[in-house]
Amino acid sequence: MSASTDILKYFKLRRILIPLILGLGVSLYFVFGTDANWSESFSEIEWTKGAIVWFLAAIALMVVRDMGYILRIRILSSNRLTWKQCFQIIMLWEFASAISPGAIGGTAAAVLIMAQEKLRSGTTTAIVLITSFLDEMYYMIMTPIAFWAITETTLFPSFAEASFPSVINTENLRNLFWSGYFFLLGWTIFLGFALFIKPQIAKQIIVTVVRLPILRRFKKRAEKFSDDLLIASNEFKQKPFSFWFKSSLATAITWTARFLVINCLIMLLNHVQASEHWVIFGKQLVMWILLMIAITPGGSGIAELIFPAFMGPYLPTKTISRHLSILWRLITYYPYIIIGVMVLPFWLKRVGLEKKLQRLNLRKK
Repeated sequence: MSASTDILKYFKLRRILIPLILGLGVSLYFVFGTDANWSESFSEIEWTKGAIVWFLAAIALMVVRDMGYILRIRILSSNRLTWKQCFQIIMLWEFASAISPGAIGGTAAAVLIMAQEKLRSGTTTAIVLITSFLDEMYYMIMTPIAFWAITETTLFPSFAEASFPSVINTENLRNLFWSGYFFLLGWTIFLGFALFIKPQIAKQIIVTVVRLPILRRFKKRAEKFSDDLLIASNEFKQKPFSFWFKSSLATAITWTARFLVINCLIMLLNHVQASEHWVIFGKQLVMWILLMIAITPGGSGIAELIFPAFMGPYLPTKTISRHLSILWRLITYYPYIIIGVMVLPFWLKRVGLEKKLQRLNLRKK
């Protein structure tokens, strides 16, 4: 099956609507299903000049986040992708992430999207792999820094005090987090080894592992992935320091801006101390693991559930913490679905897939 056919099926209307409806339904249930006093509780936000500044700062950080992603992919493509191409790719990448379960994300779609951009064969997958490596490296570095800096405050909340019924206790959350962290750490180390040190040995390891009876069904995918690692290694191994500095800096700016959005939203309602901002930032590193394993599209429902548990101590009431979680998602999640729907037709037309999509939809009716 061709990449163009795969991407067209990925963005079929039914595939978009089903997870969107599910995600919105779960979100609305968690927020409105347990509270009939929406208007009263939301009036707790006093829209002073200071609050408006913090709200605009949160939106500005999302713009910085997206600009960082766009800049990074242009750097990784060695400027072979135009700014217009980079914008459309990132918006569709985020769109794909928003309609996919957290554990899957938009990486698979990103490979298919990039494949339509007429770059040299293998380069598109190489860019996606390097992007994934840079993202994981940021997380691997920032997490121990956060835990080292925050010595007297736990980053794991007590779900018994959350606004929603407890679905996981603190100890289980701690075990889940560290299991996820060390799994990602092992994967990041292996990816770095494969990309920059001994790609041939890494390929042999992958080929050997998938010979196990339980993994044989993944043999073809594993072989293709190992080939992609070799291509990515040849493409990027000899890049100069300036290349890695710029792409790493773009990654750091992007992820830092992403996490600071919640800090700005909390300042709408409560003036926390400077040291507490670092704790809030650190808690988001823990939240990210939970959203990574979420089974709902874009973590919908799960994100709204865990937000009050993590951020409730910094907000006036439990009720407003639930509602602030929706404001957070309205800024950081739902816009990408709207923008993605708007960008998709223009991208399809630019890469020549518009008529193919129409024929595909007609055949499915």
